[in-house]
Amino acid sequence: MSGKRIDAGLICGGKYHDFDFARLELLKLLYEHECIRVRVAQDYRDVEAIEKVDFLITYTCDVVPGDAELHTLKKFLGAGKRWFALHGTNSIIRWLSFDPLLVGAPRTAPDYMSMLGSQFIAHPPVGEFAVHVSDPKHPLVDGIEPFTTVDELYLQEYHGEHKALLHCYFKGDVPDFEEHDWQSERPHLVFYLHPYAKGEVLYLTLGHCRGKYDMQPLMEEYPQIDRCSWELPVYYELLRRGIRWASGIE
Repeated sequence: MSGKRIDAGLICGGKYHDFDFARLELLKLLYEHECIRVRVAQDYRDVEAIEKVDFLITYTCDVVPGDAELHTLKKFLGAGKRWFALHGTNSIIRWLSFDPLLVGAPRTAPDYMSMLGSQFIAHPPVGEFAVHVSDPKHPLVDGIEPFTTVDELYLQEYHGEHKALLHCYFKGDVPDFEEHDWQSERPHLVFYLHPYAKGEVLYLTLGHCRGKYDMQPLMEEYPQIDRCSWELPVYYELLRRGIRWASGIE
């Protein structure tokens, strides 16, 4: 383990998810490394903190940086730093109708999505699907076997270059979303690397979680607790590897 202090920025917040749970679990994993000290925020507004950290981890939903924040993120990656982005970091959510339910994903932040390498567009209902290993020899997934999870299967639009690490397949209709017809045979990326400027983004789409009060004000109480891939040891292994990659810890 490195003896040099490493400063991490953890941004965890937004809508429709149990961010208290995700924040706690990610802080536990970061605390496994005594050299990592963590700054915690709910969004990108503290640009001075982002400028000072050595790497970023984000678990957000419908959180989009403003112009000054976007400029800071570009400088961050331009300096050759690493960003480990999780689950809904690439989401923009707009409720178009409630009866029937219809959700849109407007393309209103192209520069932000270009940095991340993808934009969330839709997902079928939470359910079981198989996750395949795209490059078994890559250190981030070396020794990881194909697995099955219950989670949100992200259907995305992609930007720029990608190094696929994990992928899944889906072909069908997702009626709750504005862009509902997904008939392509191409794989959907679950875990990938995306170079940007001199830096790099590692994106992992898995990890939906939701608690009792996380759909307010749309509903007073959500009828169940969702933990999805957080129930799997392999998910924690992927998170640990992502933290080591982002921090530069061998």
